Amino acid sequence: MTLAPIVLFVYNRPWHTQKTVEALQNNELALESELIIYSDAPKYEDSKQAVLGVRSYIKSIIGFKKVTIIEREKNWGLAKSIIDGVTTVVNQYGKVIVLEDDLVTSQFFLKFMNEALNFYEGEAKVFHVSGYLYPINNEKLDSTFFLKPTTCWGWGTWDRAWRYFIKDSDLYLCLFDKKMIYDFNLNGAYRYFDYIKLNKKGRIDTWAIFWYASSYINNGLSLHPSTSFVKNIGHDGLGVNCANTDDFDVEVTYSYDVLFQEKISENIDARKAFEDFFIGLKKPLIEKIYKKLRVIFKW
Repeated sequence: MTLAPIVLFVYNRPWHTQKTVEALQNNELALESELIIYSDAPKYEDSKQAVLGVRSYIKSIIGFKKVTIIEREKNWGLAKSIIDGVTTVVNQYGKVIVLEDDLVTSQFFLKFMNEALNFYEGEAKVFHVSGYLYPINNEKLDSTFFLKPTTCWGWGTWDRAWRYFIKDSDLYLCLFDKKMIYDFNLNGAYRYFDYIKLNKKGRIDTWAIFWYASSYINNGLSLHPSTSFVKNIGHDGLGVNCANTDDFDVEVTYSYDVLFQEKISENIDARKAFEDFFIGLKKPLIEKIYKKLRVIFKW
């Protein structure tokens, strides 16, 4: 099995970056994997020292087959940097595994990603492999399943799929009708399409929603595990586009019992679990607090 290169995007969070790399180093395929790091330049003067700290640290990284560092000479911003980096690497290698600097992985993350990328390499309908799973109710789910939505916290793809990526708000605002938007939004459970509108208005500049939209209009599907191989440690208010929240906290799996699906179609039970999770995020604060207390005190 030819392993996919790992592309890691870093900026100005030394502690988060170190935790991400240390977890990745503990993966059983790390020594056989190539790591390519894109380091963005500081946007503001007050970020300069933190960026320099990250750059000093990444130059010391070992534990991989090869480490390549690309230091941006000017600030690209996260969206532009990821689009450029993923495009460059996936066009060269044919497939890619993508991480950002606040993602802590299970020791089986690289195993899962590489096996999935190998298994579905020739399946044109599969656009995306996700290493992260939201904290949904997974009781009825197989070890892997397909959904339309993609995720951006530890993922992979192939050049055959990424070539369909288009970041163009006007295109999707034109192509999507009300029925498509409702389906795209998981029957209204989560307002994904609003992020395209916000990009159009210039209020945000993101990339992940356009990857989902690119996959969606081409009838692509995303493979997900029923237990997460990734957790996000960046929801502490310090990251780009990351609010301070624990709504998406998960514990990574430290076991590996994966069966890849032969039937490539959207899993209805998984879709319902995603819808229930997102609807639950809309619940009043007091109900969320009560739910958390029930877990803590086992009421």
